[in-house]
Amino acid sequence: MLPLHPPIQQPVEGPYDRELCDNLRPPDWRNPRPREPYHLLVIGAGPAGLVAARRAAALGAKVALIERRLLGGGSLNYGSVPSKTLIRSSRLYAEMRDAANFGVTPPENIRVDFAMAMERMRRIRTRISRVDSAARLAAEGIDVFFGTARFTSGDAVDVDGASLRFKKAMVATGSRSRLPSIPGLAEAGYLTNETVFDLTALPASLLVIGGGPLGCELAQAFCRFGSRTVITHDVPLFLPKEERDAAQMVAEALARDGVEIHLNTKAVNVRVEGGKKCIETLNDGNVATISVDQILTGIGRVPAVDELDLEAAGVAYDAETGIRIDDFLRTTNRRIYAAGDVCLEHQFTDAADAAARIVVQNALFLGRKRVSALTIPWCTYTDPEIAHVGIYVKEARERGIPVMTYTVPMHDVDRAIADGEEDGFVKIHVRQGTDTILGATVVARHAGEMINGISLAMVAGIGLRTVARVIHTYPTQAEAIRKAAHACTRTRLSPFAAWLMRKWVNR
Repeated sequence: MLPLHPPIQQPVEGPYDRELCDNLRPPDWRNPRPREPYHLLVIGAGPAGLVAARRAAALGAKVALIERRLLGGGSLNYGSVPSKTLIRSSRLYAEMRDAANFGVTPPENIRVDFAMAMERMRRIRTRISRVDSAARLAAEGIDVFFGTARFTSGDAVDVDGASLRFKKAMVATGSRSRLPSIPGLAEAGYLTNETVFDLTALPASLLVIGGGPLGCELAQAFCRFGSRTVITHDVPLFLPKEERDAAQMVAEALARDGVEIHLNTKAVNVRVEGGKKCIETLNDGNVATISVDQILTGIGRVPAVDELDLEAAGVAYDAETGIRIDDFLRTTNRRIYAAGDVCLEHQFTDAADAAARIVVQNALFLGRKRVSALTIPWCTYTDPEIAHVGIYVKEARERGIPVMTYTVPMHDVDRAIADGEEDGFVKIHVRQGTDTILGATVVARHAGEMINGISLAMVAGIGLRTVARVIHTYPTQAEAIRKAAHACTRTRLSPFAAWLMRKWVNR
């Protein structure tokens, strides 16, 4: 028998934490004896790694799955699942305070129980972890190894002293938090998305550094829980990749919730005074100091390529952009592929899932699936949400593609009015002179759900005029998409055709 692998160094605070570790990193787990060479060896058991391993094993391949930390990766443990669970709890508190706008008497003495919200998050995260447990993966025929994987050659890796050989491999080690280089920050202490969900008590005050998706989502959530929340961003507007009017709506929503916003502001120094973290900021030459109890960094993520010894396998990579891949997700070693945050520009769970499926097809079955052919939607889960798919108008113009845009504000949609959720819009871009959908942005309470219909139309090659013929249930907020489609249909009617129709009706 091989020796027991050391248990993961993670604090266990309650029954849900213990079950989570039992599922995702069992303390008594024994790594199996290698069955080499593996048809597919997967390094990293996040969304991409799990999908690839399961899909390959289901097709009869001999699969090894190696994980250094917890199965499920960032998405399950400190990303999408815990953040969206907390966002839902914070939204309910905001709705209770706003009950009068819905014709309901607000509850008296609303008391935020942050510990209860965190306990709910842990309970839900643990429940979902059962699907990806080590025991379940082993039952599916996957050899699960816990430990640090290092390439020793172009067709072998070492996992804490055990050598595993492979015919094909996939690196899916994900990404890690990008830490700002601010003097004094390390000494003062800070939170990242990997540690913020370990909190059990609500900080009385919080500074969020960075106005990207993570920063905006958590700033709004903590403010709604009742923490005095400040957010600094070193450029003029949040969410720099999104369309300006969409990003502006999010900024206004955060301000309405009470978030103190400092744009064009850079944190330049941190010190501790009287138990408070004092952050010195710089804005257009003006220096100010913000004192808070906690600091959360949310300035982005970088690919996790350290400690893999990729050089030994002949795999080229960059510390900022990750592993170099071609359109088929192959690395510079044709035996080795990559998927997910470690190599993709779009660092989303859905993109990692889709990329992993491409790898299995291309690596094991001589497929020629291209990552560039994917249509990838994404969403920032603020309130309102911002969802996008396809290209932006700016991108289209840079490529010389003529664009026509159809915009429907949510305050023109009956269900949005009835729900009291009128902030936002649906904006759909088509190639001028056609109804071919090039991209879309949705800002709405449920934008993440609404964008899926547009993504489906794009993948299926369904034009916007065809969408107009689809009967939508009434009343729903997705009616905004139908309204945009009808606007496209009306503009396609030539002046002569319109004159002819009027003549016919009035004959």
